[in-house]
Order: sequence, then C-alpha cells, then structure tokens
Amino acid sequence: MTPARILIADDDASIRRLLKMSLRYQNYAVVEARNGREALTKMRGGNVDLVLLDLMMPEVSGWDVLRERTADPSLQRIPIIVMTATNERAATVGLLNAAVDAIVAKPFDLDALEASISACLERVHPAAPAAA
Repeated sequence: MTPARILIADDDASIRRLLKMSLRYQNYAVVEARNGREALTKMRGGNVDLVLLDLMMPEVSGWDVLRERTADPSLQRIPIIVMTATNERAATVGLLNAAVDAIVAKPFDLDALEASISACLERVHPAAPAAA
C-alpha cells in the first residue's frame, strides 16, 4: 500500500524538520511548503492526502489557503489540520466555518497530532472491510 502523502505547510524550518522526521518514522510520505503559495501549488498538484497548515506564514497565509480551499472544489477533498498558537475564540470559530478537519495548538504533542492525522485520513480513505 502506498503511504499517505502529508504536506507540512509552515514557515518555521525547525517545525517542518521535526514533523518530517516524526511522520517519516510513522511511514508517511512528506512534502514541505514554506508558505501558503507553495502549499496551494502542491495541493493543486493532486498528490497530497492531508495538509498540516500553519496560519501565520509570509506571502500567502494559512488563512488565505483556507479561503482558496473553500472556493476551489478540487481542493475541498484534502483534509486540513491547522497548527496554530492562536487561542482566540473568534479564530477557532472562523476555522470551523472554513471546514477545517482538526485544530492542534502549538506547541503540539506529537502523539495528539498523530491521532488527529490518523482520524482525518480514516475519514477520507476508510479502510477496506476485512475479508470474511
């Protein structure tokens, strides 16, 4: 079975590096983007199964990525987990309205993040039923 491809969209190289190591250890394929523009390009390339998205990035923010995703039906199939240090209630309500699949607060717990990733991927690509 081909491993799920996860796009890490974060302007912080150390966060991308940490997540890449952790996700590869868990047998995921990893793609990286330093900003929202790169993330959208890679998402539109059609080879991404899930996005880990930072909200505060240069050039094109995570908020902009969410707006583009809402407007583009071809991107709506890709689950997005937002990683954010923003704790404001208004921001969370806005994210939920943007059909974000999960929100993980920074600094994040890698086990909790993995649980969110597994749950999102299972919703999009449910496991085939076991043979009788």
